[in-house]
Amino acid sequence: MGMCLPCLGGAADDVVVTPDPETRRRQLAEAAEKRQKETAYRGVKNPEAVERKRKKQEEIEKQAMTTSVSGGGGLKWQVG
Repeated sequence: MGMCLPCLGGAADDVVVTPDPETRRRQLAEAAEKRQKETAYRGVKNPEAVERKRKKQEEIEKQAMTTSVSGGGGLKWQVG
């Protein structure tokens, strides 16, 4: 009977302590963001370049919208 006690004593060391709910929530959120990034750039060799191109395109579109509203096409007439 005394032979079983040493192996039960080490069982307490194998127990995994669960983190508090806030830490667990943060870990789950980080994992979800990581999965979304991986699926968004699946098959893309250089995701940073894709992101730069997307931002540049958005800036061009934004600039086109502001110039078309205020300038009427960007043409300037000179009378003289």
